[in-house]
Amino acid sequence: MSTNYIGKSVRRVEDKRFITGKGKYTDDIILPGMTHGIFVRSPYAHAKINGIDTATALKMPGVVAIFTGADLADVNGVPCGWQVNFKNGDTMKEPKHPLLAHGKALHVGDPVAFVIAETPEQAKDAADAVEVDYEELPAVTNPAEGVKPGAPLVHDTAPGNIAFDWELGNPKAEVDAALAAAAHITTLEFVNQRMAPNAIEPRSYIGAYDTTSDKYTLYTSTQNPHLIRLLMCAFVLGIPEHKVRVVGPDVGGGFGSKIFHYTEEALITWCAHKISRPVKWTSTRSEAFMLDAHGRDHVTKAQMGFDANGKITALKVNTYANMGAFLSTFAPAVPTYLHGTLLQGLYTTPKINVDVTAVFTHTNAVDAYRGAGRPEATYLLERLIDLSALEMGVDPVELRLKNFIPAFDGVTQSGYQTQVALQYDSGNYQGVVEKGLAMLGYADFRKAQKEAAKNGKLLGVGFSTYIEACGIAPSAVVGSLGARAGLYEVGQVRVQPTGKVSVFTGAHSHGQGHETTFAQVVADKLGISMEDVDIVHGDSDTVAFGMGTYGSRSLAVGGSAIIKSIDKIIEKGKKIAAHKLEAAAGDIAFENGKFTVKGTDKSLSFGDIALTAYVPHVYPADLEPGLDFSSFYDPTNFTYPFGCHIAVVEVEKETGKVSLKRFIAVDDVGNVINPMIVEGQIHGGVVQGIGQALFEGVEYDENGQMTNASYMDYCMPRADDLPMFETGSQVTPCPHNPLGVKGAGEAGCIGSTPAVVNAVIDALWSGGHQVRDILMPLTPERVWTAMQ
Repeated sequence: MSTNYIGKSVRRVEDKRFITGKGKYTDDIILPGMTHGIFVRSPYAHAKINGIDTATALKMPGVVAIFTGADLADVNGVPCGWQVNFKNGDTMKEPKHPLLAHGKALHVGDPVAFVIAETPEQAKDAADAVEVDYEELPAVTNPAEGVKPGAPLVHDTAPGNIAFDWELGNPKAEVDAALAAAAHITTLEFVNQRMAPNAIEPRSYIGAYDTTSDKYTLYTSTQNPHLIRLLMCAFVLGIPEHKVRVVGPDVGGGFGSKIFHYTEEALITWCAHKISRPVKWTSTRSEAFMLDAHGRDHVTKAQMGFDANGKITALKVNTYANMGAFLSTFAPAVPTYLHGTLLQGLYTTPKINVDVTAVFTHTNAVDAYRGAGRPEATYLLERLIDLSALEMGVDPVELRLKNFIPAFDGVTQSGYQTQVALQYDSGNYQGVVEKGLAMLGYADFRKAQKEAAKNGKLLGVGFSTYIEACGIAPSAVVGSLGARAGLYEVGQVRVQPTGKVSVFTGAHSHGQGHETTFAQVVADKLGISMEDVDIVHGDSDTVAFGMGTYGSRSLAVGGSAIIKSIDKIIEKGKKIAAHKLEAAAGDIAFENGKFTVKGTDKSLSFGDIALTAYVPHVYPADLEPGLDFSSFYDPTNFTYPFGCHIAVVEVEKETGKVSLKRFIAVDDVGNVINPMIVEGQIHGGVVQGIGQALFEGVEYDENGQMTNASYMDYCMPRADDLPMFETGSQVTPCPHNPLGVKGAGEAGCIGSTPAVVNAVIDALWSGGHQVRDILMPLTPERVWTAMQ
């Protein structure tokens, strides 16, 4: 039996239960005596709440309780998990985010009352009977408009609607001087539009309280159970952590939207204690559209300067980042730490300055959405590069290659220090471009493009070369950047007496395939069958404190913690084997599941050692029994995947419709544990990036109403909108984690969006339409209008 699993496309073991309907999601759970909750939500983006009348609703059949903001006036609000202070040192503005609105509603869907009844239907009927006296007030939804004098104020404690302003890089005076001396400057003003995450499973929570043990349980569709417990216990409800169990069962996708601590989680836990019965709330799809934390929403002006030889001399960026009405858990980190620090891109730009103003508006909260800041940074850079090439009349690939950071491995050569705080660990950026060009047949495409133009066809090719910071850590660095938590991970490996292995990880799977990939790593390293490995996650009472799954960190951080524990097991196993084989521990080798005395055929199997550890009859006197180790891994640096994405499009002159003809993705994610899973992650990310470029985008009207909060109105990419993707890979191992992995979950979403937009602009220029930019999504109407 082969136990070499690393690098093999093993089918996902968890899929069997999902495709046979055996997955267990929060909404599937039914507890004895469980009640059901429905929210009464504000229909206005900004309104004074003059009064709430619950008298009629309380008398309706099945109603157990109704709570309003007045009942929770003394309860803390949900905290933000990241603090980014003003440039002048002033503290970030962090208004209270109450569990129920009290006095004012600050966005459409802001909860003003919570109705609990015996059935969902009874709760819905009673919620409809709650009468709220609103006084509608003016609203603002655009961050650039929100900072203007006279704009409606979201919070009295945040003058000018500014949560914070932040600056990174070289001094502005130096960047301005470099731009003034430039031979060419490209300026681009654009909007990176707001996105709805649209996980297939809506959020769902069940709060329960046991009066006998004085213990709480929260079942939640979350990406990180331990962080939810920490924030809820320490900052909101003031409950000792050992009294609270948080369980994240199977989770149907997240894309970032299930990282955060939502008010509903804390409220439902509080309510369960108040009524001494379990309470369940499951979001409707309409609520999910309006209230699952949105992504992106940047309004940006950027300038890139070049010398006479086409070398980049400076980059200056000013961004207004929409925070929504309240600061979500990681919201301040996205436009700063995850966006500003990536504006070096793959280029040797010597002078960079980024200035970010975070703005409160009367809209839903904005936080991390797949890629989180990295797509925004890549879009900015790659649109500027392509537009600069068009303006200067040079080839966009040649312009990139001329400005790339030279290849380095991070071992024999040191990492690359950027102008925006980070130090890249390893990279060969030219390699992925060359592979992508070969797959495309670049010279042949340019010939075909010219021929097509003669025949009235508009063909275009767009390039995007990206880098991202993943494995979000180390704790000391993110702490200095404002994180209010550590970003390590835990991995416990428990060998059973029979040699079977249970692995407990603080990472949480919601589609990544952890039960397969982690099992591959463990089975490969211990020389056992994958069937002998069980992966356990998602229960704060079972797993040591971990930080969950986001930022492409699961394998780079969580996998590395598991490896540390495996190393400890092997080290202890050698001592047990040495005693039984009458040899020195230093003379024992472990390979393919066997402990062998070097240079001999004397060996013991992994199973023999496991049994001996728990039945220690012949055992070293100075060694404690058992074979069970737990480790925490806090990386020394981020990991830095990178790649080259290429889109080929055809634009229909008569209608402006864009057809995506080819999409090529060449990604370097370091060493790969399961190529099939990585390719699936790339495909999924690419589709989401294409969705932003061509189809998706949250729309608010002037009153703060979301006008496309349903699948009838919010356009998602479908299979027939897409070509068969062409994928390639390159491997530059991460030099500082034991697996050499970098992360793959977000790469597709980062590289794809600017590649598609660049391709459309290239197609228009091929037909003589010198269009500089089109607002995403590039709908047929917008493209046709631009051509006119």
